[in-house]
Amino acid sequence: MTRNDTTLGIWFMVATTLVFAVQDGISQHLASEYNVIMVVMIRYWFFAAFVMTIAARQAGGLRAAAATTQPLVQGFRGFLLAAEICVMVAAFTYLGLVESHAVFACYPLLVAALSGPVLGESVGWRRWTAIGIGFVGVMIILEPGFGVFSPLALIPLAAAAMFALYGLLTRYVARADTAATSFFWTGTTGAVAMTAAGLWFWEPMTGPDWIWMGALCLTGAGGHWLLIKTYEVAEASAVQPFAYLQLVFASIIGVLLFAETIRPNVAIGTAIIVAAGLFTLWRARRKG
Repeated sequence: MTRNDTTLGIWFMVATTLVFAVQDGISQHLASEYNVIMVVMIRYWFFAAFVMTIAARQAGGLRAAAATTQPLVQGFRGFLLAAEICVMVAAFTYLGLVESHAVFACYPLLVAALSGPVLGESVGWRRWTAIGIGFVGVMIILEPGFGVFSPLALIPLAAAAMFALYGLLTRYVARADTAATSFFWTGTTGAVAMTAAGLWFWEPMTGPDWIWMGALCLTGAGGHWLLIKTYEVAEASAVQPFAYLQLVFASIIGVLLFAETIRPNVAIGTAIIVAAGLFTLWRARRKG
């Protein structure tokens, strides 16, 4: 049963972003020691088990959760998210948490830009202006033309584009399927895809790292549970701006635990991206 408690929803969203930031830090540690695809595969095994447990406890059980009239789109969504996670975790190992999240923060702007061609939604000049300003912020972070531009910086940008498309497809399937159905397909199809790919990259892990892997699985399931609770108690438009806190928490973890630094251009570019993203969310809420 849903209810509207914005304050509680905000607190749930803050907790969600903190847990996901911790998950990103653990992912960076494990992916720096082991193959990225294997790490994501094991994470998906636990995630699929969590999703199926949630579905089994709902009315109609697994059969009702799996019922959909658009299995190809649902399956593609699941594969896309699994691939996006692999790309983003790879970005953590190459660029660190700070710069990866700084670039990834542009995904709400990509959602706004792609909502027209993908969903047929109208995007007014104000939001197009915000998208353009956000793109300037991305360019400030990437610094093309200053010194040697690293193509590695395009990795989190690709992840942002993939996640934006995943978000739009989630809105598309929501026209016919429930959130429980989309959640079920996300976990199960992602686990199938990652198992098919990850078994070829299996590596033995040390005992301490299996503990970290357990923590990664728990934070993944815990973060999704908190996100579910967030949207149960508050409207998405009211709490979505607080999702940017994951950038803040991940940056703190990167600086304190991985000795990363926040370069001035990254701070300035991120501020521009976040401001533009918050404006697009505000415009979407007003139009809604």
